[in-house]
Amino acid sequence: MRNYGRASTTIAVIFIVVLAVILLLGLAIFGWYINGYNKAIRLDEAVNDAWANVDAQLQRRLDLVPNLIETVKGYAEHEKELFENIAKSREKYFQADSRAGQIEASNELGGFLSRLLMLQEAYPDLKANQNFLALQDQLEGTENRIAVGRTRYNEAAKLLNSYAREFFGSFFCRRAKVKLVEYFEATEQAKTEVPKVEF
Repeated sequence: MRNYGRASTTIAVIFIVVLAVILLLGLAIFGWYINGYNKAIRLDEAVNDAWANVDAQLQRRLDLVPNLIETVKGYAEHEKELFENIAKSREKYFQADSRAGQIEASNELGGFLSRLLMLQEAYPDLKANQNFLALQDQLEGTENRIAVGRTRYNEAAKLLNSYAREFFGSFFCRRAKVKLVEYFEATEQAKTEVPKVEF
């Protein structure tokens, strides 16, 4: 009977140890899962936050455009095609149903705005207009903020995209319904062409 008591005590100790190991292993796996899932969410939120900052600056630029056009129109009335292209690009941005569409419209608008700002070379009176100069300064400041925001967005997108392509990261991103995001890159045309202004 004594052996039976020792054997049952030994079995009980082994059972408790095995149960403790399984419980600790389960907690470790659960902690790993929660950490990976939360990382996917944090990276997604960082991308969304960075895009919101870029979007705010793009909105600011879009708000400056009508005032800039009205100022320039008085000096360069025959640049109607340029004004129409700017209006179409602006409208395209507001109608875009995806981040990629907004990026494309923003890049297009940036090219037209460069041409618009270059008109001052052909119209000396425009160059002296205080309203134009103030709007140009505001636009240049906004463009700088867009460039900084674009860099931060692309850094956040790189972190998210890298994680989503890792072995376990892809698992967690799928579970959290986090997808790869587009980078906000300059168009090939903007990288290689200098804006042309025809008079």
